[in-house]
Amino acid sequence: MTTFIAHRGASAAFAEHTRAAYVQALADGADGLECDVQLTADGEVVLWHDATLDRTSDATGDLHRLTLAELRALDAFSWRTPAVPDSHGEAGTQVLTLGELALLAIAADRPVVLVVELKHPSPFGHALEDATLDVLRGHGWDPESGRLGDSEVTVCFMSFFPSSLEHLAPHVPGGALMFLVDELSDAELVADLDPGAQPTPTTVAAARALVAHGMALVIDGAVGGFGPSVAWCRAHPDDVRALVAQGRTLRVWTVDDVTDAELLVGLGVAELTTNTPRELRAALSRRDLHKASTLTSQRATTM
Repeated sequence: MTTFIAHRGASAAFAEHTRAAYVQALADGADGLECDVQLTADGEVVLWHDATLDRTSDATGDLHRLTLAELRALDAFSWRTPAVPDSHGEAGTQVLTLGELALLAIAADRPVVLVVELKHPSPFGHALEDATLDVLRGHGWDPESGRLGDSEVTVCFMSFFPSSLEHLAPHVPGGALMFLVDELSDAELVADLDPGAQPTPTTVAAARALVAHGMALVIDGAVGGFGPSVAWCRAHPDDVRALVAQGRTLRVWTVDDVTDAELLVGLGVAELTTNTPRELRAALSRRDLHKASTLTSQRATTM
C-alpha cells in the first residue's frame, strides 16, 4: 500500500509549513506530515525551510536572527494565498513550532507519521537535534515505539547531512532515521551543502564524500531509511530496486506527477512525499482502476 506524506503540509494549497497547510493535509487524508526544522534566536524549534526569510515571508534576512515572536509578526502565508479560511487558523498562528505541529497530528486521532527534517548547515550546530528531541520528549515521545505518548502519531527523522543522523543515533533507533539525497551536478551539490562556497576540486570532493558517507550509513544498515529525489530514482532505478529488495524504507520526494508516482510504485517504492496528497492518491487510484478495467476487457475478448 502506498503511503502519502504531505510535503511541508498540503503546500500546493496553502503556504508551506503554515498551520493552514497542515490542517488541509490532515483534512485531505495525508498519511504523514513532513516538516523542516530550524532554531530561532530564542531557541524555539520552528518549521521553516530556507535559511533566510525572503522567499516565504514579507521580510528579508536570516531566520536564525529572529525570535519566535518576531517570526510570528511576519506575513508568512499571503505569498501563496491572500487569505486562509477561519477553520485553518488566524494570521498570527500560521508560523508553527514543532510542538504545535505535534499537537495538530495528535488531535487528528488517527495514525499519522510525523517526518522531521533537520536543516543544516545550522549556525547552532547540533543544538538543533538536541532541541528537537527535547520538544518531542515533552510530548511523550518514546524512542523504541516512535510514538508520541498514547497517540497514534509516530516520528521519524531525516537529513542530507550524515553528521545530523549520527548525532541522533544514540537516541533514535536506526529504523527511524533516513538519509536524503538528490541528483545534482557538482556545482549544484556544493551550493546545496555548503551555501556560499564555490565549486572547486576541494569543495566538490568534500561534498561528494559527504554523500558517500551518508550512502554508506544506509548500505551498512546504521540508517534504515533512504530518501532520494524523483530525479535520483530516475537516474538509478536499479539501485532503487536493490535497496527495496534489501528491506530499506524508501521515501521519495517530491512526487506531484502521477507518471512519476507510477514509475516509483513500479520500482517498489512505498512512500511518496507530495505537495498534493489528496490529488495524487486520487490520480493513482484512477490509473489503477483504468488498468484493472482494461485488463478485464482484454481477458473477456480473448475468452
